[in-house]
Amino acid sequence: MNNFYANIHNFFASLDITLANALFALGAALASYTLMHGGLILFRRRLGRLSEDRRHGTLAQILSKTLARTGTLAIIATAILIGLSVLDLPEPWNTRLSHLWFFTLGIQIAMFLHRAVKIGSRRYFLTHGRKPGGVDQQVTVAHTVVIWLLQTTVWVVFVLAMLSNLGINVTTFIASLGIGGVAIALAVQNILGDLFASMSIAVDKPFEVGDSITVDDFSGTVEHVGLKTTRVRALGGEQIIIANAELLRQTVYNYRRMTTRRIQFTLRASPTTPRELAARVPQLLGEIIGKRDKVRFDRAHLKTVDQNWIEYEIVYTMLDVDYNLYMDTQQAINLDAMQMFEELGISTAPRAQHVLLQEAPDGRGVRSTESAANEDARGDTQPRYVKH
Repeated sequence: MNNFYANIHNFFASLDITLANALFALGAALASYTLMHGGLILFRRRLGRLSEDRRHGTLAQILSKTLARTGTLAIIATAILIGLSVLDLPEPWNTRLSHLWFFTLGIQIAMFLHRAVKIGSRRYFLTHGRKPGGVDQQVTVAHTVVIWLLQTTVWVVFVLAMLSNLGINVTTFIASLGIGGVAIALAVQNILGDLFASMSIAVDKPFEVGDSITVDDFSGTVEHVGLKTTRVRALGGEQIIIANAELLRQTVYNYRRMTTRRIQFTLRASPTTPRELAARVPQLLGEIIGKRDKVRFDRAHLKTVDQNWIEYEIVYTMLDVDYNLYMDTQQAINLDAMQMFEELGISTAPRAQHVLLQEAPDGRGVRSTESAANEDARGDTQPRYVKH
């Protein structure tokens, strides 16, 4: 025991620290602790007095929840380091103290950034979420991936900086990490492609869970966006699983984000319809369509006249994108158009075809000659033989 106390006495004697210097260092440490602890309390109270809107702002949330991670132990360690810094320490203790300063402040800053990254990214995805105040599945996936990547980067940078401060050459280590990273990236490039595609879907939001989409040759509703694949419930009921990277290479039609639905369809009538009746049809069709709810009539024109039909082209816009409402509206328009044609006496049948039957020369059948207008137009002058 006597040797232990003697060793301690010899150690402090070797430092050559005067009593005045020691008392000044102790006072500096106590004063630093008091100021830091008191300042932290005042700053937290100041944040607590902010208005409701400012208190829930991103910066205020990051500061309040990050400073909440500042423990008493960290303040005590910093105060002790401040006290030691004012001592007249000989080498190598002065160098060791600088390393200790770097480690203490570095780990505290890394912990702050670790916490700030988590809070900041969470606030970002909440702000850009599909539902106010809520997070869907694909946002949760992207949030987890972004948090992991950024927090890992923070700690890797801290470890490398710490090693460099200790005098270790990290250049070779960084080069090795780079080569190893390239090798790993090449080995799992498909997985990484799908992973970053998942993040792109979550941030850019070309579609979200619950959206009705059409991709390539299938249509369905998005059920889940994962790290590697997206699951779509097809119209037939089966589940389609497609890689995220492959999905983003396709053209995606998102029907849920439609604000209006433009409808174009045609109606045909007999070409024997009198000109006066044919001219009345577009106006009557406009009246039929215009009386429907959530419909904006655009136009109706007699588009085509040939030997078989007269054809009307009608365009209108649905102001509600609900598909069932569209089909109900189209059905009602078709029924009213049929009634309108019936009241006007307009036939929807094609031009009648006249057939002349003649006895074949050899008596084997009947020769028929068709006298329709389109027969001569085709240049089909050869008689056809019909069995009895």
